[in-house]
Formats: sequence, structure tokens, C-alpha cells
Amino acid sequence: MTSLTEILILRGLVPIESLDNLTGNRVDEEHAARTLVDEGTITAVQLASARAAAANLPFVELIDYPVESTAVALVPAALCRRHEVLPLSLDGDQMLLAMVDPGDVFAIDDVRAAARVKVNPVVVERTDLLTALDKYHRADGELNDLSTVLEEESAANDSDETTEALDDDAPIVRFVNLLISQGIQDHASDIHIEPAEKDLRVRYRIDGVLHEMQRAPKAIQNGVISRLKIMSDIDIAERRKPQDGRMSISHGGRKIDLRVATLPTVWGEKVVMRILDNTNTSLSLKDLNLLEGNYEAYKKSYTKPYGMILVTGPTGSGKSTTLYTTLNTVSKPEINVITVEDPVEYRMAGINQVQVNPKAGLTFASALRSILRSDPDVVLLGEIRDHETAQIAIEASLTGHLVLSTLHTNDAPSAVVRLTEMDIEPFLVGSALDCVVAQRLARRLCERCKGAYTPDSGDLVNMRFGFEDGMEVPELFQPVGCSQCSNTGYRGRMALHEVMTVTEEIERLAVARASSAEIGRMAESQGMSTLRQDGWAKVQLGLTSIDEVLRVVA
Repeated sequence: MTSLTEILILRGLVPIESLDNLTGNRVDEEHAARTLVDEGTITAVQLASARAAAANLPFVELIDYPVESTAVALVPAALCRRHEVLPLSLDGDQMLLAMVDPGDVFAIDDVRAAARVKVNPVVVERTDLLTALDKYHRADGELNDLSTVLEEESAANDSDETTEALDDDAPIVRFVNLLISQGIQDHASDIHIEPAEKDLRVRYRIDGVLHEMQRAPKAIQNGVISRLKIMSDIDIAERRKPQDGRMSISHGGRKIDLRVATLPTVWGEKVVMRILDNTNTSLSLKDLNLLEGNYEAYKKSYTKPYGMILVTGPTGSGKSTTLYTTLNTVSKPEINVITVEDPVEYRMAGINQVQVNPKAGLTFASALRSILRSDPDVVLLGEIRDHETAQIAIEASLTGHLVLSTLHTNDAPSAVVRLTEMDIEPFLVGSALDCVVAQRLARRLCERCKGAYTPDSGDLVNMRFGFEDGMEVPELFQPVGCSQCSNTGYRGRMALHEVMTVTEEIERLAVARASSAEIGRMAESQGMSTLRQDGWAKVQLGLTSIDEVLRVVA
């Protein structure tokens, strides 16, 4: 059998010297090869193909591969995930098994014992396999079975649902856990559990769009909501007013936090869970898809020792991710960083995070006033909501602190007007404010299936992207749909930005109480790209589509 090292060398993917000392040692070869993938010397697909050749087995690309559900059902999901395998097809007593590591004899033995068939392995790339596992080992079937069991139990037994919710072995516990794990698996940002007149609806917000995933019997409604309240440390007896809570669960070896909010409706309490994945806080600013000009303008602001930076946009537009990523960039052992948040969404090492507690008298304003006595260098304020908070934040930025915060406005120029509407003196706004970033989240085109086309020049002119008659019409991309993106044509999201640096001219306009339109025209004349223009630039780069930009930008 040819070794993995020799295959990589024969294919010209690495020089002989790079792996020469490791030839013959399978564990060392695998480690060295994975290091080469991490470094970008070879791709993950090239490594998987080399593994297959070294083991003298076929290499299969799982995208659009016809996987048989009967074969998948023979091997438990937990076993498939533990060994990173997936049954592909069944021919009599022969099973075709996709594997990441074809040398894992324990995985082959476990699958053979579970399915009681002979196993014929093929090699696949790891990311493709994990995507296929998420697709074929979904919790939908088990959720339907559990909801049926729960409905039957409810009809046969009038026991207190709150007591059942406390029982860790109860079907209601498994039902709730499956709902949450499936939402995380589907990369949902929010899980909505909504009581209706005759049933209970479950929806996931995926890439900014809500999708209905489940309808459960009305009979299990109180049990599900009670269980979620217990997990979130919320008062289960209070059903007449909104409540907030938080829970942490373990999923795939990672700790995932969920922010939970209840809202009384006419058919019962609606529960919304925001999934907070801490992996976002390890992003670099380059990962935020800031175009070069915007990145340079923003970098000049956050590298200053003082001043105020505001990130604006509607709820769910990625403001927190931008701020946390900026904090992650500026945070150093020699800098004291303190945040005041409501709630603390992501826990970050090396940063002092304060949770607002209005019942105890700890508001944004009172907390901010206190932390300024704690010698901070950088202050992150979750949101500027009122005059008092805005006033203290402005004063902090004028006295040697870098202040980061959010504000609810439709675009960057409106932030200046919004602060003056909060009764902040215009000359203070102009002096303190250094940069405003407005942003929206747009869905990213699926790289596997996006299709090229040439748009009509007249349509582009009417869309106010800055395209004019006579310009060369570029080749753009549009969504198509494939199994990788669940036939939506989109996979993941990206931000559109509008970065406005507060110059002397804009400062003068602020002092003169100019309108946001006047400030916007001045900023554009000085080189600011609007949200629509930034979206158009990313459409031309093939990152998103015209329809998506028009969906999220006015």
C-alpha cells in the first residue's frame, strides 16, 4: 500500500523534503498533512483524495450524491457523528459507507455490528460529510414521534405539566432538547415557539429569514413553555408579563448560550430564543467583509486612544458582532476594557463585562458613571437609549476614553441628528463623535450553485446603485439552489456597511443643526459609500445578489 506521504509527493502537492522524515508513520503523516491544509499548502479535498488513493479506495464527493434513506436509518446518528461516517447505499447485505478516515477499523466494526451488514468504505472530505450528517440525521422525525407521544400522554393523564417538565426523563425534556439542538445544527440565529389557536408552531430564523419547522399539538404547549422557563431560570408561575432569561447548553463539544424572552399573547406565551455562538467573538475585522476603503476609515477611528464610535442599524443587523470583533482587536493586557450591556451576549476573556440590572438600580447611566471611576481605557456601552446615558458617554469620549456603542438609526448621517434630538449640545456631538458605521445583513450567494447572468442596463440605472447609461454592464450572479443550500441559493450572511468619518465640515453641519440629508450629502462628497453603493460593490464581487441588496436596503 502506498503511504499518504508518497501520494502527496507523487501528485506534486508537496516537495519531497516537507514530509520525508514522516514516511511510514501513519499518525505522524496525518498530523503533518492536516497542518499543510491549515497552512493552505493543500486543500481539504486534495488531502481526502490522497487518503483514498493511499488506502486504494474510491473518493466520493457527497454534494448531490444520491444517499439512500434506508441505509442511513440502519446506523444511529450518535454513532455516525462519533466516528464521522455516513451510510450511502445498501445492496443486499453490502453497505457503502462514507468515511473521513478509512483506516479507522473501530468505526467499521461498530457500523457492521449496528447494521449487521458487510461494510465497503469510500473516502469523503470532512466538511462535506458533516454537512451531509446535518442534512440526513435531522431531528424532525423524532420530534413528530415525540409530539404524538406527548399528546397521547396528555389525553390519558391530567398530571401537572410543570411537574412533568421537572422530570429529566420525560418526553417533554427530550422534545425541547431536540428543538434547540436542531436549531443550532441548522445554523439558526433565533428559535420562535409560538402558540396558535389549535397548535404550537416552531420557526427558525436562518440567514435572516424565518422558516416554519414544526407544528406540535396544542396539548403540549404548557409543558414545553414550562420546561424552557425552568432551563432559563424564569418564574414559571408568572404568565401575564414578559420575562427574560438565559441558558447554556453543550452541543457538539461546544458551549452555546441562548438568550430567552417570553411574551404573553392571546393564545399563550410566545418564547423566542436567540442563539449566541461564542465563535463569532474570535473573528477578525477582515472577516466582517468591510471593503478596503471602509476598513481603512474604520481602522483610523478604533486605533485612536479616545473618541466615540457608533454602530447603527435595526435589531439583528450584526451590530453586536461588529462591536465585539472590534473589542477583540483592541483588547490587550495593557488596556483596561469595561463593557455595560443588557444583556451580556458573549462572554469574553480579559474583558470586564457588567450586566445592567434596572431592578437593583444598575442602569446604563449609573453603571457608566461608576465604571468611569474604575480607570477604563475602552468602554463598550450596549446601547444609547436616553439623554443621561448619551451625555455621560459623550463626556467620557471627551476625557480620554474610547467609547463604543450602538444607536437605532436607519443610516450613518442620522446618528448625528439622533444625538441632538436627545438634547445633547450639537457642539459636543461634533467634538466627541469620531465615526459612525451603519450596517445591514444580507444573505451570501451559495458558492456551489450561483449562476452568472448579464443584467439589463436600464434596470441597473433605475436601481440607484450609481450605475449610469453608457457604462459597461458587468457579469453578475444570481441564486440557483442546490442541496448544499437547501435549494435557497444562499448560504450564510454578510454585512453591508456605511462608514462615515466625522470631519470638520460634518462637525460644522452638526453645530448648525443641519438635517441628516445635508450631512449625508457632505459625507458622500468626501468619499463615503452608502449602504446601497456598498451592496452594489459586493454584488459585482459575486458575494450576493441585487434582489438581496434591495431586500435589506431602502
